[in-house]
Amino acid sequence: MSGDQFGDLADVHVHVAAADHESHAREFTLGCMSAVIGSYARQSPEILPSDPRAALAATRITAAIHDVRPDLVVHHIGSTSVPGLAGKGIVDLGIHAPAAEIPGITLALYGLGFGPQPGPDPWPATRPMLVGSIEVDGIVLRVHCHVTPDARELERDLAFRDALRSDPALLAGYVALKTEIVVDEAIHDPFAYTFRKQAWITDVQRRLGFAPKAIEPPATIGILGGGQLGRMLAQAARAMGYRIAVLDPDPDCPAAALADEMVIGTYDDVGAALRLAERSAVVTYELEHVAAAVIDAIDGSRPVRPGRYPLVVTQDRLAERRFIVEAGIEVAPYREVCTTDELREAVAPDALGLPIRLKAATGGYDGRGQVRITSLDEIDGALAALGRPAGTPTLAEAELDFELELSVVVARGIDGVVATFPIARNVHDAGILVESVAPAPIPDDVARRATVIGQRLAVGMGLAGTLTAELFLLRDGRIVVNELAPRVHNSGHWTLDGAATSQFEQHIRAICGLGLGSTEALRPTAMVNLLGTGALRSARLTGIGAALADPNVHLHLYDKRRVFERRKMGHLTALGDSVEAALERAKAARDALGWDGGA
Repeated sequence: MSGDQFGDLADVHVHVAAADHESHAREFTLGCMSAVIGSYARQSPEILPSDPRAALAATRITAAIHDVRPDLVVHHIGSTSVPGLAGKGIVDLGIHAPAAEIPGITLALYGLGFGPQPGPDPWPATRPMLVGSIEVDGIVLRVHCHVTPDARELERDLAFRDALRSDPALLAGYVALKTEIVVDEAIHDPFAYTFRKQAWITDVQRRLGFAPKAIEPPATIGILGGGQLGRMLAQAARAMGYRIAVLDPDPDCPAAALADEMVIGTYDDVGAALRLAERSAVVTYELEHVAAAVIDAIDGSRPVRPGRYPLVVTQDRLAERRFIVEAGIEVAPYREVCTTDELREAVAPDALGLPIRLKAATGGYDGRGQVRITSLDEIDGALAALGRPAGTPTLAEAELDFELELSVVVARGIDGVVATFPIARNVHDAGILVESVAPAPIPDDVARRATVIGQRLAVGMGLAGTLTAELFLLRDGRIVVNELAPRVHNSGHWTLDGAATSQFEQHIRAICGLGLGSTEALRPTAMVNLLGTGALRSARLTGIGAALADPNVHLHLYDKRRVFERRKMGHLTALGDSVEAALERAKAARDALGWDGGA
């Protein structure tokens, strides 16, 4: 996370690089009673040269902390603690304390002028990062102060610090990595900057004997959501020897049959989520409709992966668009609108023009929660049609003329290692995915650029798990991001039979800290969804024998007890010598199937 989380620790008795600064450091220590922590402002990452004033600031702040809490051992952490190491110029401090003492320590630091961490992904209150600033010799330095109950984390970072100090080649490599991230990749978000470094730093820490701890079978994995994605995650986890706990409001949800324990509750039920966490070694989610408060409550006691930040970013389409743009990736032209007058301004010829898609910022999936506007006559009442309270921020987005729909599924481990599946080509009907083929029959350059987009977004989110990016390939060759999902995804179902590792097994490996599996495509593969037809009734599929007469076709049903029009009930995969041949097989099998009693 922010503030060089994986940075390099120095002891509280700061080592000042230049001898002529030692007396100055002593003067700061003596004057610490007047130290004042000022306000904090987030900034885009910028590589700054090493500055001894940061070490002097650490000395002054440390002495001020000791004035109010003399029992605390404070460490100067981050790049500024290593002489000669360039970085963001942030003065990072680290404090280890028993969990029960952390609330009191937090209050004491607030009394010195520290404030809570800003931004969408703060550390939880059980291990907070407090922020502020301090003026030293005419410059204002930002300050991060981490308070953690994990002593092992400080031991790990001390070892990393010592390695950087003793190995000039390692130090030079770290500086080069930072420069590449900020300059070459043009990353402007502090989170992306920090997460991008993680794989490199974790590799060094592993060589120092501090490998991330894996969660191994028969541990229990908690899944927030028991739909078809939760079911297939549970199937993959069970095959690996894990136990499963599921939270869902429906006791007969698709994942129920795979669960060792079911916790019945809604996705904003903090109490139910805490019961799930008590039974679990790690918690994941299969949908984005989980309340952030639920994640906050769990995160104090159990790791939640892919993480809070990926969830809150993708829950709000406006926040998602801002995140993508900050990552240097293109989205369709858009505007935030709250009123009909703002909507009229948005569709003006010198703005977005027509047609546009008006989308609710939160909620909605599979084409729900949006309205297509093709003429000025359709503007009145369009906002009301979304069913949101008046004045609610809404996304107005230009409709693009694209050549192909693509998607990229990226997995990222807790060590920062990234693995990407071959790109899929998709077809939607009224917002619902109906078919995917992979590897997509697209030029190598398009596949390469789509892969880079997926990887950059996954790293920028800092997620541990799976991210899916739905993309549009425009007719001029540009690639635009349409939607993000920090989870396994319908367009990745082809991996169940067509890849060396399925997206579901890969997600389990990632969230449990295991090595990621091969993403190689075994053969060209197609996937078609099985959608319900007709009125609500008991579900019974017919024609299975005929559909599976083709030995290259595989059926996956989701154990949904009731069927209705366009409900996702299952999918078929088929393998072939080409994706088009595989798709023809999958469609033929689908045509042989039907729902008993359907129209």
